[in-house]
Amino acid sequence: MDEGRIKKLKRIFGKNAISLFYRSLWFLSDESFIRLIYRLRMGKRLNLDDPKTFTEKLQWLKLNDHNPLYTTMADKVGMRGFVEDRLGCGYTVPLIGVYGSFKEIGLDDLPAQFVMKTSHDSGSYIVCRDKASFDFKAAKKAMDRSLRRNYYMTTREWQYKDIVPKILVEEFLSDGNEALTDYKFFCFNGKCEFLYIMCETSSIPTQVILDADFNRLPFRMDDDQIDSMPEKPSCFEEMKRIAQVLSLGIPFLRVDMYLVKGKVYVGELTFCHYGGYIPFSPPEWDEKLGKLIDLDKVKGVEG
Repeated sequence: MDEGRIKKLKRIFGKNAISLFYRSLWFLSDESFIRLIYRLRMGKRLNLDDPKTFTEKLQWLKLNDHNPLYTTMADKVGMRGFVEDRLGCGYTVPLIGVYGSFKEIGLDDLPAQFVMKTSHDSGSYIVCRDKASFDFKAAKKAMDRSLRRNYYMTTREWQYKDIVPKILVEEFLSDGNEALTDYKFFCFNGKCEFLYIMCETSSIPTQVILDADFNRLPFRMDDDQIDSMPEKPSCFEEMKRIAQVLSLGIPFLRVDMYLVKGKVYVGELTFCHYGGYIPFSPPEWDEKLGKLIDLDKVKGVEG
């Protein structure tokens, strides 16, 4: 089941079909599950005894690096306190409310525009651009489904296991475009090595991958590349500093940010990019990037 077949299944049945398949493997141990999915997604055996590549090391970290702080950081509610502790106030998207269920939300009190998401998974967000025409019935159905979802069982990413499912309602941010540009900084023990900028101005996300000096890198991951170079933000060095402060002491962390009218917002902290199943092109970049993750520090081995 290579990436082409995965994408075809998602187009035909929706991404929930893949999630259901993963959850059907509930009886497997974390290691057995990860070995199987890696073989299906990457087309090769997973080397956990002596991992070398970026994707292998992410799988090793899933199984071995269980720092309790990671649960707080992966939780979209808890993450806010972590960011404030390291950076101070004002670096997260303004919060309207946190709710245990959809029925707790005072719909009449919501502003004309907002964003709704759940705390314990990935991708379950709904954007309301006009409350007058917003389908609250469909939103409730989507949020209820997300609250029931055990994201840990679909990824075996340990940090999601004990997050209490909540609904967050955040302020709607806009930079004047169809969707916000997503700046994803890839950091290794507090050092930003590269980033990719994701633009979702169409139904197909596009990306450009850059080094820490904002120069284009000669590889791509899952999404299509854009042809043109994006404009370098005037506060790029500040964004890089934020990513490095948040990732200090962590073998790998992806720090996602938005830039709205000159202000930087931290959107999400991710420990396992795309679950660690990333098709690189050219493939040798998997091993090149793997050298950036130092597992000896996790193992307690002196260098």
